[in-house]
This record gives sequence, C-alpha cells and structure tokens, in this order.
Amino acid sequence: MELENRLKGKLEAPTLDYEKYFSEKALGMKASEVRELLKLVESSDVISLAGGLPASETFPVEIIGEITKEVLEKHAAQALQYGTTKGFTPLRLAIAEWMRKRYDVPISKVDIMITSGSQQALDLIGRVFINPGDIIVVEAPTYLAALQAFKYYEPEFVQVPLDDEGMNVDLLEEKLQELKKEGKKVKILYTIPTFQNPAGVTMSEKRRKRLLELASEYDFIIVEDNPYGELRYSGKPVKPIKAWDEEGRVLYLGTFSKILAPGFRIGWIAGEPHFIRKLEIAKQSVDLCTNTFSQVIAWKYVEGGHLDKHIPKIIEFYKPRRDAMLKALEEFMPEGVKWTKPEGGMFVWVTLPEGIDTKLMLEKAVARGVAYVPGEAFFAHRDVKNTMRLNFTYVPEEKIREGIKRLAETIKEEMKK
Repeated sequence: MELENRLKGKLEAPTLDYEKYFSEKALGMKASEVRELLKLVESSDVISLAGGLPASETFPVEIIGEITKEVLEKHAAQALQYGTTKGFTPLRLAIAEWMRKRYDVPISKVDIMITSGSQQALDLIGRVFINPGDIIVVEAPTYLAALQAFKYYEPEFVQVPLDDEGMNVDLLEEKLQELKKEGKKVKILYTIPTFQNPAGVTMSEKRRKRLLELASEYDFIIVEDNPYGELRYSGKPVKPIKAWDEEGRVLYLGTFSKILAPGFRIGWIAGEPHFIRKLEIAKQSVDLCTNTFSQVIAWKYVEGGHLDKHIPKIIEFYKPRRDAMLKALEEFMPEGVKWTKPEGGMFVWVTLPEGIDTKLMLEKAVARGVAYVPGEAFFAHRDVKNTMRLNFTYVPEEKIREGIKRLAETIKEEMKK
C-alpha cells in the first residue's frame, strides 16, 4: 500500500521543466542520425547496410581469453589499477614501434597518447585547438561523428569535395587563396585519407604530399584519421600523411576498433610532443585515464605478434563481402546511379540522380526490408540530398546481395516519379 501511495504521489506531482536546466550547448545537441537509425532496425528483419560495425566473427575471442588469463595472473596489480593519463607505457611503445615498421613514421618525431577510442581523440582536439569561429576544413562528405565532435566548439566549417583520389587539393588551394584574400585563416584540416568514411576513396600519394605543402604554406595543422587503413583488399598501400610530416603539423589518429575489437575502446593520438602534452592535460579532466585493463591486454596482443597475424584474416573475411556488394550494385542498380569502388575499408558511397532525397526515401526502403544511412548527415552544410552510405562488413554476402536488390527496387520507384 505504501508503495502504491508513493507511485501515486509521483504521478500527481507537478512536472519539472527539465529543459531550462540545460546549458546552451546542451540544448543544441542532437542525437547521431546513424545511432538512431541503428535503433530502428536492430530488432527487426531489415537487412541493415547502415552501420559501421565490424563483423563479430572477426574478433579473436580465444586469444583474448588466453591473454586475459595471463594478465590477471601476472599483471593484475597494473591492469586493475588506475593508469597514467597518457596511457600504459608498454602499449604506447608497442604502438610507436608498430607505426615505425608498418608506416615508416620515425619514433623520435612522435609522442603517443592512448584515448578511449579515436572518438575521444576528436573531442580532445576540439577542446585543445578550436576557438569559436575558427575555420576547420573538412572533406565533403566526411565522418559524421567528427562533425559532431568539432561542432560543439563552434567552428566555421569549410567543405572541399572528394573525387576518386580523395580530397581535391586543387580546389582546396583555391579556397585557401579566397580565404586569405578575405583576411581569414584555416586552423585545422580534418581528413580520412585512406578508405574514407563515408566515401570509401583513398587520397593519392601525390595529393598527400601536396596537402603537407599547403599546410606549411598556409600555416594550418592536419588531423589525419586512419581507422580503416589496414583493411586493404586490393591495390597498393599508401603511407599515411604522417610519414612525410617534417614539421610536426600532423596529428595522427589510430584505433584498435577495426583491427582488434571496438569493445576495447582503445585509440591513440600520435603527434608532436608539445601538442600531445596539452592534449594529455585536457584528458586529465575528462576521464583521468583510458581503461587500463584493456590497454594491458592490447599490449600483450601486439607484443605477442598476434595483431600482424590477425589483420590478414580480417582482410580475407571482408574482401568477399566488398566484392559481393560491388557485384550486386552492378547487377541491380538502374542507369543514372553511381557508386565508389573502394580498395578497402568498410563503405561504398552511392549517388542517385538529382532530385531524389535519400532521407525521405529511407522509410520506403526500410518498409521493403533494407536500411542505409542518408548522405545528408555527412556534409557539414547538409547541402547534398541525393547520396547514401552503404556498409559491407557486417552482414554476409547473400544478405548483401538481397539488400542491394531491395534497395535498387526502391530507387527505381523513386526515379519513376
């Protein structure tokens, strides 16, 4: 009876005006469209080509189990304790050595800080470098969650279009010249040069080097985000921009989410030590330190040579799915629809004829049993309506084919209108 009276009292109490307590910045926050979309389709029989999820079949469960047991038996005092804000030192050294061997990035020129996924790295960069009104150059399209992270700090976004070789640096140079004439200066350029999210394209070596020249000439820093670089299924590898960075202008972001498991929430920033020190101070007020237990396991995984052996297995697993999507697009899509042909990564970018709004079309696609991410959300100015991002890593080949078939039927109906 007492419980019933308390519940009744709660129901009869006046409703609090919750909104008035939020800060102005909080009032301006919006949920991730991708995350909200995933909620919509996760419990249904819809074939989701929407998320950016790695396939759980690729997680090295047995080895992680063995390492976890070893960590608890031999390193429990470190693994279960608070760690330093900068990160578990053996893991930082292992990552530095890994970058030296695989990417030709000189260890002597970089310092490394571990973060709670590379998403935290983006937020910390916003905290440390962006003042309201600062000009940030981004690719068009670009990673949605990077736009969200930077937007909180109130920059002015300048978009530069992509083509099959990544960001068009000739158009970038034109924009830089225009801004200079207006008395404006770029602070940061954010790029995902390898298997870009969402477009899947890769910036050529020539453009990478030219980008560094422009950064030096116009005095801005480059944030190079490289979550997908190891997932190459065809073509020749291209070194990260950081490999040619002589002045220390590049902040390189890496992550274990796509090459080990996203649940570890381990990313890193590699950059000039003075930059890393300020980012470390900013992180101290955010979470004190990244999950130490995960860091120790990741260290043992890298140190034991497991990562080098595991990456080819992931590639072998994903390549047929990439191929299945490209083949299905070729087979089912009507004339007038275009798409990228990525050499790696997780995504294909599809462009429909002008006049079709993929955000408005999504409900019809879901009703037909397939989901995608409308492209509008990947543009800083949300000015392109006829594009979409498709993911090929999460569902098996037969579902990819059926999903593309359903999507093509939806598009054909829209084109008839």
